[in-house]
Amino acid sequence: MSQHGRPDEPDGRPEFAPAPQGDPPRRTRPASRKASVKSWPAAPLTRRPGTGTGRPLTRPAYGGKPYGKSQNDHVLAARRELERGIRLRTAFLLLMGTILAVAASNVLLGLVGGIAESRARPLTSAEREEYVRQDIARRWRAWPAALVFPEEVEYIGLERAQQYARRIGIAPETACTNAVDPQVATAFEEHGCRTMLRATYVDQSGTFVMTVGVAVMEDEEARTSASALLPVDDRVGVRPVAFPGTVADLFGAAQRQRTGWVGAGPYLVFSTAGYTDGRTREAVPPHESLHSELWPTAQSVAARIARSLGQPPDVPRCTQGNEC
Repeated sequence: MSQHGRPDEPDGRPEFAPAPQGDPPRRTRPASRKASVKSWPAAPLTRRPGTGTGRPLTRPAYGGKPYGKSQNDHVLAARRELERGIRLRTAFLLLMGTILAVAASNVLLGLVGGIAESRARPLTSAEREEYVRQDIARRWRAWPAALVFPEEVEYIGLERAQQYARRIGIAPETACTNAVDPQVATAFEEHGCRTMLRATYVDQSGTFVMTVGVAVMEDEEARTSASALLPVDDRVGVRPVAFPGTVADLFGAAQRQRTGWVGAGPYLVFSTAGYTDGRTREAVPPHESLHSELWPTAQSVAARIARSLGQPPDVPRCTQGNEC
């Protein structure tokens, strides 16, 4: 009982039981606190499958089951797949490295070769010949028509007098077979004539009229082969071109007195001549044809044009001009 007459109530403090005589007093704990402390249960020991009784027991992984044969196979397969991927990646990197190295070497060699090629050096004999061949072969289209057929062409007349034939007109470019007689067209068809250029001239006296035709062959070899097939007949060759309203307006196939040709580079230069008065071949006596200046004049004019087309150009000494 308390001092105020109330019964004593427990206040949560531990009570001490009387100890036996001769022993010191001991402190006791409440039962409720002992009950609140629990230990974690230990996992049972298991034996690995197929290990028999002589192998020690092992404890399974936390929250799982012991590793079996299928799980080990899966791990080994994954490891092998990873190693295979590493090998393939290594091989790919080696291949790409080799390709890049080869490409870089090619680029480097190309740069070195380009620098060496771009440097000026003397032309070889073969390069000089090729330069001449190409320059002559492109003149028929690179030169203007007035350069292929000059307005005046010098020739030598009687008593070695210097005279000039005057150009009357230039005909449009045409196919080779349309500008020659059939006997000549056969040779062109076999060896590839590219085109025909023609112009008509009159001599200084105004007596003779002549047509000059330039047959452009594929190359000099084709020109040589085609010329070997040309007929030996001065009555066939290039067809004349008449220009109405000029001294050449009567110049036709029947008025041709003679025809001929000369070669220069890839060109066959034809010529044919007649009289400005329109006389036919049959109307001119043979002795007059033999002593006339008509044919020498026509040959001289055609030769001048052929010489201009086939004359070798000035070849530079070096690949970049005349300074190496």
